[in-house]
Amino acid sequence: MFAIEKIDANNKEEFYRQLNTYLIGLVEEESYWLAALSNAAALLYMLLPDVNWAGFYLYREGELVLGPFQGKPACARIPLGKGVCGTAASTRQIQVVEDVNLFSGHIVCDPLSRSEIVVPIVKNDRLIGVLDIDSPYKARFDQQDAAGLNEFVSILSQYVDWPQEFK
Repeated sequence: MFAIEKIDANNKEEFYRQLNTYLIGLVEEESYWLAALSNAAALLYMLLPDVNWAGFYLYREGELVLGPFQGKPACARIPLGKGVCGTAASTRQIQVVEDVNLFSGHIVCDPLSRSEIVVPIVKNDRLIGVLDIDSPYKARFDQQDAAGLNEFVSILSQYVDWPQEFK
């Protein structure tokens, strides 16, 4: 294991470069999906400022099922097309939501969450799941976060040994 230090978040491009370097170091050492996603969620929760939840939902049998995360207990299952996570999964498009209260069909897991970003995880054109991050602040996430977290998910897709049930 290597030392993970706080990263200055004022320069988002540099922040995500360093965050993704840390992620590569973690998943190169351990590609087993449960360990890798657990460490990835902890890394995000530890280093991303102003977030109150960071984790994964995995696609199983037609719905998203809660995976490794950091934060308060969360919804265990989300149907495709429902809420921000289900929308990201069904469209396979990153969802950046400035105000979750204005998102039609938003699923409230934590009433303190005000904004959200969800990045689909797709490998070989198959939906694996989504990365979901919530913030207690409106408009916390932007297109720089979307780009940096999309690279984060690409690294996971490349290195993680996904079980057959997610393929």
